[in-house]
Amino acid sequence: MSFGRFDRGADDTPMSDINMTPLIDVMLVLLVIFIITAPLLSGRIAVDLPKIDTAPAHQTPKSLSVSIQKDQKIFLGAQSVTLAQLTARFMEAAKASSDTELQIRADTAVPYGRVAHVMAAAQKAGLSRIGLMTHPANAASGATP
Repeated sequence: MSFGRFDRGADDTPMSDINMTPLIDVMLVLLVIFIITAPLLSGRIAVDLPKIDTAPAHQTPKSLSVSIQKDQKIFLGAQSVTLAQLTARFMEAAKASSDTELQIRADTAVPYGRVAHVMAAAQKAGLSRIGLMTHPANAASGATP
């Protein structure tokens, strides 16, 4: 063996094997790139919707508004109610119209368990359209879009 060369033995034929290490390295890098970018691509499609002056929809679904204050008092509309009274009102609303929507406005300091009890009472009464109302983040800072 001479200095700087590998001894191939008696057979000096060229190697016919492909070195797989660089190929595997490139494939792993591509895999990581796809794993990182795939959730970003499937999130949301930006569409600029047209602005049209039209009359409001003729038939709007009936909705109930429930508010829960910081001290956990429950209001249906502007009237203070207990959870039992609220359940009875939910049953009446479900009998009157099956597509009644429940809009829950809860203070940020209200425990989630209290909101869950109101949602469970609505589902038990047969109301399946439940929305949790929030304010847009830019409205809190006073900025306009």
